[in-house]
Amino acid sequence: MTPSILNATKWTVDDYHRMIEAGILSDRQVELLNGVIVDMSPEGIDHADLSDEAAQYLRGLLGNRAKVREAKPITLTNRSEPEPDLCICQNIRYSSHHPYPEDIFWVIEYSDSSLKKDLEVKSTIYAVADIPEYWVVNLKTRELIVFRDPQPEGYTTQMTYTSETISPLAFPDVAIAVNRLLNG
Repeated sequence: MTPSILNATKWTVDDYHRMIEAGILSDRQVELLNGVIVDMSPEGIDHADLSDEAAQYLRGLLGNRAKVREAKPITLTNRSEPEPDLCICQNIRYSSHHPYPEDIFWVIEYSDSSLKKDLEVKSTIYAVADIPEYWVVNLKTRELIVFRDPQPEGYTTQMTYTSETISPLAFPDVAIAVNRLLNG
């Protein structure tokens, strides 16, 4: 008899942290999404290069107004602790906890093989956590997909950019060149 996925154990953030501290997950690249420990796709060269360039670019634009964290965990609920490529958050030290939703201005994912997960699963997780906006850089089509207006069922606004500039909701005076995010 095959066990039903409906009866699967859902892990909490505390469970997940205990596993990390015990070294159980030390040889795996994973993140906690909706209570499930999910393997993370390895970064390709394009993904690594562009997300690194974007982080440097955003740091230059935002200065001390925000912190740009690269590939670090954020704690959203008792059941999700994703590791977005970039998290733009309050410019404070996170020495006792990862950023919480109220600390986060927006998150950015660079997506190639993880595109379906980023557009469907993570967008809902971020919306439910009330992250004001979520940006996905589609590396296959060289498009920036911007999600805004979070609701419990997901984001209600989705826009796609291939050029122009965009201003994040938290910093309407900052103009970000979309081309710099897409092509470095």
